[in-house]
Amino acid sequence: MIFTPEKYKIKDERMKPFIDVEEIEGYLESVRPDRQRVLDVIAKSLDKKRLTLEETAVLINATDPDLIEAIKDGARTLKKIVYGNRIVLFAPLYIGNKCINNCAYCGFRAENKDAIRKTLQQEEIKQEIMALEENGQKRLVLVFGEHPEYNADYIAECTKIAYSVKKGNGEIRRVNINAAPLDIEGFRKVHQAGIGTYQIFQETYHPEAYKWYHKSGRKADYNWRVTAFDRAQEAGLDDVGMGALFGLYDWKFEVMAMVRHTNHLEACYDVGPHTISFPRITAASNNCIKPEYEVSDEDFTRIIAILRLAVPYTGLILTAREPAHIRTEALSFGVSQIDGGTKLEIGSYSESVNLDQDLNKEQFKINDDRSLNEVIDELLEKGYLPSFCTSCYRMGRTGEHFMEFSVPGFIKRFCTPNGILTLAEYLMDYAPEHTAKKGWEVIARELKDLEDENVRNEIEDRIEKIKKGKRDLYF
Repeated sequence: MIFTPEKYKIKDERMKPFIDVEEIEGYLESVRPDRQRVLDVIAKSLDKKRLTLEETAVLINATDPDLIEAIKDGARTLKKIVYGNRIVLFAPLYIGNKCINNCAYCGFRAENKDAIRKTLQQEEIKQEIMALEENGQKRLVLVFGEHPEYNADYIAECTKIAYSVKKGNGEIRRVNINAAPLDIEGFRKVHQAGIGTYQIFQETYHPEAYKWYHKSGRKADYNWRVTAFDRAQEAGLDDVGMGALFGLYDWKFEVMAMVRHTNHLEACYDVGPHTISFPRITAASNNCIKPEYEVSDEDFTRIIAILRLAVPYTGLILTAREPAHIRTEALSFGVSQIDGGTKLEIGSYSESVNLDQDLNKEQFKINDDRSLNEVIDELLEKGYLPSFCTSCYRMGRTGEHFMEFSVPGFIKRFCTPNGILTLAEYLMDYAPEHTAKKGWEVIARELKDLEDENVRNEIEDRIEKIKKGKRDLYF
């Protein structure tokens, strides 16, 4: 059955689209930055102030190699100021790949007859989560195709299952969702189920490009998708994650549009997105894309640095779509969350052997198939603090409350201590000896760098409790 956008008119007239193509293109065409202007914009960001559209265009249109390097240096500095050495880890768990949409770039699309469809049953979900817990995962993103079966009630049910599964010292402490936009009542249901962040990617913010890629299915309604976070806010769900799929349209427009989306949310609800994602197109079963919008590695790292400066307090997520060497490079420019040990084939975490990638069973191709411990080991080697922290969500420090803590920079009082404690748990429960050695060395360094002696003493006391078997200690 082909679903047409006419079936899904926007019912709530409060939700109005806000992306002005002429406004964004006007800035991109008119802004001609000189060196001092670029440096002034970087300085504003380093003062931890969100950038305007015009200021973002200044960074985008700076093409001199020295200025591009200055932008990257600014992003490195800002990340250190706001996030310290912490890198948050998570895993995606695909629940089902049925889909009514026909997105030209996606292996799940309805018209792809080669796709092998599967939806995990309750017991299979539990088996997958136990397998993830056995590797040390604490944070999940549950991923759903866009299909009537995967409605708010079903998402809420899967969320509750994920929280209920315990294996040894393993447990899932934060369940994020990547699924179709919901109406206000739907967002209210999943919020009440205890989800963390609700991710919705606009894919491309350019309306005409969007129309070309999304010819049928509910997703063909651009306005319904772009106003999804407004409905979430109306439902009380203030922790959301946005993203664009780079390679569908001009990357400069997409960066500007995401900043515009962020500014819209902050202006209307006093809180921006918790995270921004910026995946690049990778291979998918029978996909169809426009090669002229391919994003080079050089431009991709520029995108990350510009976003870091434009939205200082928003988490930036870089997934296993990217190869390991790009992920390693991009971490320094502002990425704060990555996945590890990722498998996209539905049901593959609980398989006894690693499966070769089969694009007819997956949404797209991943390019970093390292295990979680391999990712952690490299992070430690490079001096980062791997973290499975979930305390802000569980202590109510989300949405506007999160901004109250994070904007002044106080969030580091929680992030570094909680990162240390979750790493200590991982080292005790899951890490091989060579990883544990590196991990305790990083913890010792992080403790030494803490300025507050009382906090340091409290962390050290809690680490001793962890060594004696206590778990889930956080600030």
